[in-house]
Formats: sequence, structure tokens, C-alpha cells
Amino acid sequence: MAQNRFWRLDARPQGHDFASALSLQEEPLAPLAPGELRIAADYLSMDAGTRMWMSPRTDGYQPPLPLGAKMMGLVLGRVVESRDPRFDPGTLVRGFGQWAQFSTVSPDAAGLVEVDEGVADLRQHFGALGMNAWTAYVGVREVLGLAAGQWLVVSAAAGATGSLACQIGRNLGLRVIGIAGGPDKCGYLLETLGVDLAIDYKHEDVAARLAQVEGGVHGYFDNVGGPLLDAVLPNMAHYGRVAVCGLVAAYDADAPLPGPARFDQILMRRLRVEGFFIPDFLHRGAEFLPQLQAWFEAGRLTADIDETVGLENVLVAYDRMLTGKSRGKVVVKL
Repeated sequence: MAQNRFWRLDARPQGHDFASALSLQEEPLAPLAPGELRIAADYLSMDAGTRMWMSPRTDGYQPPLPLGAKMMGLVLGRVVESRDPRFDPGTLVRGFGQWAQFSTVSPDAAGLVEVDEGVADLRQHFGALGMNAWTAYVGVREVLGLAAGQWLVVSAAAGATGSLACQIGRNLGLRVIGIAGGPDKCGYLLETLGVDLAIDYKHEDVAARLAQVEGGVHGYFDNVGGPLLDAVLPNMAHYGRVAVCGLVAAYDADAPLPGPARFDQILMRRLRVEGFFIPDFLHRGAEFLPQLQAWFEAGRLTADIDETVGLENVLVAYDRMLTGKSRGKVVVKL
């Protein structure tokens, strides 16, 4: 019987010590149940939100992953066996599976979709044509709903979702400010992504730089929370909007963290703050794709890919993504 290698969640991680919490295991592949299919992974997506699934917190947007379970994440690969008539063997698909050579899934629960094999770099199905792009599109266009010429600030702007939010904002005629860590990332934002202003939060006073924006910031695409949110709130324009996409500053906390120190500014500046997650709009992917595809084909939307090779190196890639050592979309090639 064929064997499958996979990462198992054995304990709740402490901070970024993933090596003590996850282990690489092997087991025989079980027969498929009716309605299931099996995907041979070509690539695994490393996403910050999965850090919450490892924690014991029960107040997240979904229950914590049980200890002893295979670690879950987005998978891009081919169907090798199917008991669902909608997906034939050989079909290239993307959906939620496991950090494994082979993912066994129920297509509807996995949000499984067939993807275009004609894309020159298939990894862009995790990037400019994937769920990070859907998130950026919804956050900038719908949640923030800014008008051309208004100021958009994006945190973690050199990351997978942030870099796409910057480009989408630019494509919609917004003036874009990207916040990132280090001069190299800020140079990338200015020279490659074409933002109007880049702020290095590691070496600059973010609040002071934003205070120079005449009229204030109209929209904030927040991937981080924590001190960066406190720096932005007093510099928002009246009736501005905050789209909370991620809280990476708090993902490794096993208990709720205090709210923003500058919470008062939500009232003083009459701000609208709205949180949103990919699961809220998985069913709308086909609606977003034509615009994203058009921008992608025109060279106006892309994702830098940070690739690590080998299932055994998943934790190396995952740590790079969560600790800010990477740029763009982090993937693991199997």
C-alpha cells in the first residue's frame, strides 16, 4: 500500500517553536470514502492565519485543530484518485488540504476548485490569482470602498496579501502607503510595487510619518494589529475606514490580547472598523477572477514567490513567513 508523509500537530506551539509542536509522520494511504478525492501536492501555501489553528483558543473564527491531527493548509496539486464525479484524476486543483504529500479531502469542505493550467507560473494560483488576492481585492474594493485619489495605508505591505493590496489600491487610483520592515522591503514597495510612500516600521516613527499626510488616511488595510494599529488610528481622516484582515502580532498568543491603546480615536474620528476573513467569500472566487486575471495579464498585478523545496522543510518556510524574513508569497514545493 502507498505511503503518505505528513506533518502532525502534537502540541500547542510556544511562540515560534514549531519544531517542538509538529512532527513529520508517515502512514499508509487509506481507501477513499464516497465523495472524497486525493490530491498529490505540487505546492503547499504557508499562511499566517493557520497559526491560530494551532493555538488552544476557542474564540477564533474556527475551532482549534485537535492535537494529533494532520496540519491543514492550502494545497495546489493534481487529483490522483477520485470518488467525486466533478473531479477527474489529472485535474489541477487548489483547496484546503493537509501539509502532506497526499491530501484526502471532501471537495465542498475543502473549497476545492479547478485552476487554469495555462498560467506560466502555476504558483500564482497561490498569489495574484489565489485567495490572498481575493482577500486583498475584497478588503480594498469592498470593505474600504475608497475613491480614487484617497490615501490607503497597508501594513505588512511586502507580504503575500499586503503586496497585492498595494497593487490593487494603485490599480484603483488610490494613493498608497506601504508599511514594512527594513530598507530592502521598503525599496521593493517603492521601486517594484509603485507605492507613493514606504515607511520602515523598524527604523522610523510610523505615527510621525503618517501625521505628515495632509487630510489624514482614508483607509487602512490592517494585517498586523498591535502597535501599528495604534500608530495609524490617530492619523486617520474623519469617517475613515479600517479593514482588519489579519492580526499577526497576536497570532502566537494563547489568550486574548488587550485592545488598541488608541481605541478612543474610533469615536473621535468616527471611524468604521470591519474584520473579514477568506471563508466569508470563498463562494465568490469566480466573481473576482476576471478582474484579477486582467490585471495579471497586463502586468499590473503579481506576487513575488518565496519558495522552499521539500516537505521536510515546511517548518523552515513557515518560520520565514511568520517572522518577516520572507517577501511576497511563501510556498513549499514538493
